[in-house]
Amino acid sequence: MFSINGRKLALLLTAALITTLTFTLRASAQTPERDMKKEAQLWQELDALAPGSVETFKQATVALDKGDQAEAVRLYREVLKRAPEWDAVNRRLGYALAATGQKEEGFKLLRKAVALNHSPENLAGLAQTLAYPGANAQGNAAEKQEAFALAKEAQALNQDEHDASYTLLVAQLALDLQDEPEFRAATRTLVNKYPQEVGTHYFNAIRAAMDEEWPTAEAEIKRAGQLGLPAEEVQRFLDSGIHTRVLAWRALYVALGVVVLWALGIVLMFGLGKLLSKHTLRQLETADPNVPVGPNEQRLRSIYRTVINLAGLYYYISLPVVIFLLLGLTGALIYASFMAGHIPIKLVLVVGLGAIMTVYHMIRSLFVRHKQEDPGRLLRPEEAPGLWALAREVAGTVGTRPVNEIRVTTGTEVAVYERGNLRARMRDEAERVLLVGAGVLNGFRQNAFRAVLAHEYGHFLNRDTAGGDIALRVKTDMLNFARGIIASRQNTYWNLGFHFLRLYFKIFTIISHGAGRLQEVLADRLAAHHYGAAAFKEGLSHVVRRQIEFELLAQQEITSAVKARRALVNLYELPDPTEAQQQRTIEEEFNQAINRVTAETDTHPSPAERFHLISRMVARNAPAATGEVWALFADRAALTAELSASVEKAVGSRW
Repeated sequence: MFSINGRKLALLLTAALITTLTFTLRASAQTPERDMKKEAQLWQELDALAPGSVETFKQATVALDKGDQAEAVRLYREVLKRAPEWDAVNRRLGYALAATGQKEEGFKLLRKAVALNHSPENLAGLAQTLAYPGANAQGNAAEKQEAFALAKEAQALNQDEHDASYTLLVAQLALDLQDEPEFRAATRTLVNKYPQEVGTHYFNAIRAAMDEEWPTAEAEIKRAGQLGLPAEEVQRFLDSGIHTRVLAWRALYVALGVVVLWALGIVLMFGLGKLLSKHTLRQLETADPNVPVGPNEQRLRSIYRTVINLAGLYYYISLPVVIFLLLGLTGALIYASFMAGHIPIKLVLVVGLGAIMTVYHMIRSLFVRHKQEDPGRLLRPEEAPGLWALAREVAGTVGTRPVNEIRVTTGTEVAVYERGNLRARMRDEAERVLLVGAGVLNGFRQNAFRAVLAHEYGHFLNRDTAGGDIALRVKTDMLNFARGIIASRQNTYWNLGFHFLRLYFKIFTIISHGAGRLQEVLADRLAAHHYGAAAFKEGLSHVVRRQIEFELLAQQEITSAVKARRALVNLYELPDPTEAQQQRTIEEEFNQAINRVTAETDTHPSPAERFHLISRMVARNAPAATGEVWALFADRAALTAELSASVEKAVGSRW
């Protein structure tokens, strides 16, 4: 018996058996193309047995081939009277009688033909008629079993290598009797020996459908149509579900191809990030440090810009693929549960809802926009006239326009950014803003600060702040996505969307931060070029140390004030740490920060590497500046008290 499930069996019987029966009757009995050489031999035999009967036999055969069974019966009976022991007339009259409903008489004549001549033709004729006596009639199970045995014997006796009808009949009956091994064997024979036969491709289409080789089944049935199978039979076969399955498989193949190409793109992005990072290090090590930005660095910056834009675009291209994979795998898991006969309701709900929520947050992340606010507060020129003058002086030395705003913050940063639309920034018309954290200023000497400020102006001069929209947009969308899935607790090991986000965030970080590290080194060169490597080293070292000190001292004071329910002491007037343990802690953290190994995800190279890269530079020996940065402010006490109060308000330490 066929080892196929009920659904597939219904498909095959509906699309194949009924259609094949129609085809077989047409091909094997009713409208064959006669082999005229064999017909001539029959005429000779008849002429020897019953002279004068040949024309009647010819007319009977024409009637048989046209489907005029009654006329064929009448004419063949005349021939039979004159040649009762001739097997050919017994066979053909048996065909015609069976087709007109006179099965018993027809079978009797066909059996007589076999008895007279145990030939392949007579055996196949009896088999064909036993199984399919008429256009709308079929034999019973016993008759079909007998027919099958006769058909196999006829096939074995057949000596005509060009006659496929015997094997076609075996295939037909094997399919009808659900004898899978015999059907497959007959189909293989047809494929190997009779590749141009309609029936070969027809039965091979059925075999392919049995094996769920849907594209092959479609191709074979269409080939059968090209060779002569009626178009309605081809369409009936395809409409039975074959074409739908082919489309489904093709869609799956296309989807898998897209996923593979997408995965290769991910690997390519990762490889590009790694390659650019290594190439950047080699370039910075071998380049002339006394040329702030050489042609190789310019080319590298251009490559980074292109790759970042591509990586950003690829993130958005990836989202539909990830959604497809997420929903597809979730659907496959649920379907597998149904097929297994056990439906874990909780698992289905968790996985299904998780997939829906992940897709929701993925799409929502593209439309969430947070209002960007300027950090800190505006520092008016009259509040720090010296600082404003120094900012203008450094801009002139570097060769770029000065900042439009200085904003002071409660932290320890020294940074710059541009404010304005992309067009204004690309035309160098955007407003320039300098951020200065009050926490970094204690003990900061003007000469060192000037070198750090020159580094920040280097970002303006090199147009580092002019672009970056795509990188910023992609990072913002990824962070929105991350916030959404974390808030909905979908950051789980089984969530494909979460793992994609983690992976792509790392890849994008490697690429974008690699570009950032290049920008930092080029800005370092500019600062060292104008103010000397020593001044820049002092300035960067001060920033690093002060970030550690201020965080430690401020945290201790805030913790103490909260516990005591008292007001904060001015955080920017706290004395330097005097305890040996605090000093050791600060020193250890400082050394670690200065000498750390640069990681691929770092936005800045380690200070030690930056110092090394500018150590061979020859400075212009600009006159040294004296005094500390706080001296450039009009009222240090009032400003620091205001900033400390804002911190106190933020932490809620006043009770």
